[in-house]
Amino acid sequence: MTDTPARTSKRPYLLRAMHDWMADNGETPHLIVDSEYPGVEVPRAYVKDGKVVLNLSTTATQHLLLGNTTLEFDARFAGVVHHVSVPIAAVLGIYARETGEGMVFSEQDLVPEPPNKSPDDTGKRPQLKIVK
Repeated sequence: MTDTPARTSKRPYLLRAMHDWMADNGETPHLIVDSEYPGVEVPRAYVKDGKVVLNLSTTATQHLLLGNTTLEFDARFAGVVHHVSVPIAAVLGIYARETGEGMVFSEQDLVPEPPNKSPDDTGKRPQLKIVK
């Protein structure tokens, strides 16, 4: 019996795809982040009701890294450069400033979907029967 490799979360892939789609269409990607999530490093002066909205455009960020577990970049807030680091799990959604189009993430986007197995799948090889 072979072990199935661990599946990864969909969220970082969906986030990168939406970011690219917005940038390709000349729109400004904005990220909604749960600022109370452990490991979130954002300027606290911009947090409202436990959330912060971040502009992820190429003109607003430097050294943008959209990784599988963390997104990081440097940006100016009121003229002062800050390093921003956000665990992917803290990202609540991404939308285009101009149109409002985007995606809201759910907890399911963090948990990899299990491989499809039928209820009677025991790992045994199927057996053929002769039917007359």
